[in-house]
Amino acid sequence: MRKLIKTVFAAGLSIAAASACGEAGQVDEAEAASVRRLITQDSMNVYRRFVPEQTEAMVTFYHEVLGLTPLSPIDLGGGQQMILFGIGGGQIKLAAGLKEGRKYHLGGVNDATGIRVFTLYFPDEAALAERFETQGYAAPSFMDRGDRVRAALVEDPCGFSLELVIAPGASPETYAQVEVGLNASDLDQSRAFYRDFVGLDELPPVEDKLLGVTKHPYRHGATTINVWSVGEALPADTGSAGIQYVVSDVDAVDANAKTREITVETPLGNLPGFDLRFVWLNDPDGVTNYFAQVGARDASPE
Repeated sequence: MRKLIKTVFAAGLSIAAASACGEAGQVDEAEAASVRRLITQDSMNVYRRFVPEQTEAMVTFYHEVLGLTPLSPIDLGGGQQMILFGIGGGQIKLAAGLKEGRKYHLGGVNDATGIRVFTLYFPDEAALAERFETQGYAAPSFMDRGDRVRAALVEDPCGFSLELVIAPGASPETYAQVEVGLNASDLDQSRAFYRDFVGLDELPPVEDKLLGVTKHPYRHGATTINVWSVGEALPADTGSAGIQYVVSDVDAVDANAKTREITVETPLGNLPGFDLRFVWLNDPDGVTNYFAQVGARDASPE
């Protein structure tokens, strides 16, 4: 069973076999600019933490209501389970259990800093509304978002916001997208983190009337991080959601982060029982940016 879980975990991360750089931990001038070239998956994975008592309701909502594709869950031990849903080449991960030391503040998208909303795309408004009602939820109230599309703002069973966008007749790539909405206390600092350190593609600003903000999008493949700011004195939510990147050389990511004095949430290390090496970094508002490499040997000094 443990071997099977390891295989599922590695497959779920969709890691490329070849390393994108040389000796682990060494950073050349190009990498010092960003870690983008180390990212091997053409999307990011995103995750939600919630209280374990709501596991059944969360699974039903993301599968039966939102229509996401369930993948094999991962038993992390100690009562921790990671529930996976595929969307395009990436995943939405439901983590049943809150993390100690993290801050949680649900509510409106502009009520706190941190990740406040996921944006998902759907082809059929009526079919989506029917799934909500079939599972006992009120049908979403759709409106013009300001860019000639209709969208609605809803909450999952644990109170996290989701923006549902209707795009009839769009390409399959459209429905494989996930957007991550991030309210920053300092817009310039957050934009610099995702542009200059992570190295995401910077797109033109977008006015979102439904959220009431001007979003600054940063994209990698099928995933876009939308950054905005509505004030500096808001409470922080550093635990409800996070971002994961699959990389070819996590030691190089760690070395790059150290040159920039980026806050480390969980130091460079290996996950016991799994063929996985990782480092958890924080953006300027404490949002988890989790870099993971499958198949890496422990490169720490003996």
